[in-house]
Amino acid sequence: MLSGRVLVGYGPTSVVHEADDRLYRCVSRRRTGRAICGDHVRFSLPQPNEGVIEEILPRRNTLSRTNYRGQVRPLAANIDCMMVVLAPEPAPDPELVDRYLVLAHDLSVKPVLLLNKVDLVADGGAAETRLLGEWQQLGVETRQLSAKTGRGLDSLARTMAGGTAILLGQSGVGKSSLINALIPDLPARTQALSRTSGQGRHTTTETTLYPLESGGALMDSPGIRILRLAHLDPPALAAGFSEIGALAEHCHYRDCRHEDEPDCAVLAAADQGGISARRLASYQALLRERKAVQP
Repeated sequence: MLSGRVLVGYGPTSVVHEADDRLYRCVSRRRTGRAICGDHVRFSLPQPNEGVIEEILPRRNTLSRTNYRGQVRPLAANIDCMMVVLAPEPAPDPELVDRYLVLAHDLSVKPVLLLNKVDLVADGGAAETRLLGEWQQLGVETRQLSAKTGRGLDSLARTMAGGTAILLGQSGVGKSSLINALIPDLPARTQALSRTSGQGRHTTTETTLYPLESGGALMDSPGIRILRLAHLDPPALAAGFSEIGALAEHCHYRDCRHEDEPDCAVLAAADQGGISARRLASYQALLRERKAVQP
């Protein structure tokens, strides 16, 4: 029996990276369930280069999102750091970032916000910097970098050493440029994935893991415009908004949703500027979305 890690999954078929640095095309048995990017697996090799996944080892965490029907779709497993890429253009979507931070908290992984393309900002990124400052006040780490000039890339590479980081963000923020800058031999790797999988030219329509020379790994994910989190219960959603959770203990009603209830400490703080009204609106939107699919 061989051991390895799933680099990318295409339905029941996966490309597995084995300890000897070889790639194998593997299929999952029905009893094992479908393997996803980042899974640690054990597989047999009934024929050369064609494996069968016999066991998916327990996942430390699973990054998932909900579709519009409320069904949960797992995207990646065994993550240590969630790196959310922003850029001056397309303009950052603060509500989407809030949702990534909720997800990071639920997975018990470190979130890092990366403002890419700072070389394109004429005013020094004043608007984006102010937005980053809102999350910095909550204790979230932020970085400013440029895949084009190389600013901040050495420090970023050191951050990823030894663990598994995933790059997330809207389409167009420069995730592909960052991946190319951090993994110089990326074209050769994608060609190897294509040859092994038999799927033709490899694209970023599926989350893909790339082992790093540092011993860590970097996951590239498709651009996400909408991140639904209806699979998380209200306490998990509240926990992702630490400033709201701390105030909620002082609300008159234990099950207060912080919408229009009397004696709501959260609403009072938002009215007085003690917490961000924008963040509160993000939280309320998540609750409404969950209720719509899981009444």
